[in-house]
Amino acid sequence: MNRSKHIALTRVIPVAALVSASMLFAHVASTETAAEVIAVQVRAQGHACGKALQATREPKLSKPDYDVWLLKCDNATYRFGRYPNLPANIEKLSDDEAAGRKK
Repeated sequence: MNRSKHIALTRVIPVAALVSASMLFAHVASTETAAEVIAVQVRAQGHACGKALQATREPKLSKPDYDVWLLKCDNATYRFGRYPNLPANIEKLSDDEAAGRKK
């Protein structure tokens, strides 16, 4: 193999490896659901959320730059409101409040 082909291959192979690795990470990241992402934040702020079952955005309570979500975990239901770059406002809902939201 001549020198120019060898140099070209040594540059192409690492780039191809990086591209394929980044595609794998993008696929893994895209499989995470909103419920799982919100549950991580809820747990990080000291609330119990065993398994995240569902997250539903509440458009009537959301505002520009402030999203409100209803997070249903296997052991509790939370209202989750968050401004960008600030800790979330998390409110644990009673069973009655959570049931009322489903209707």
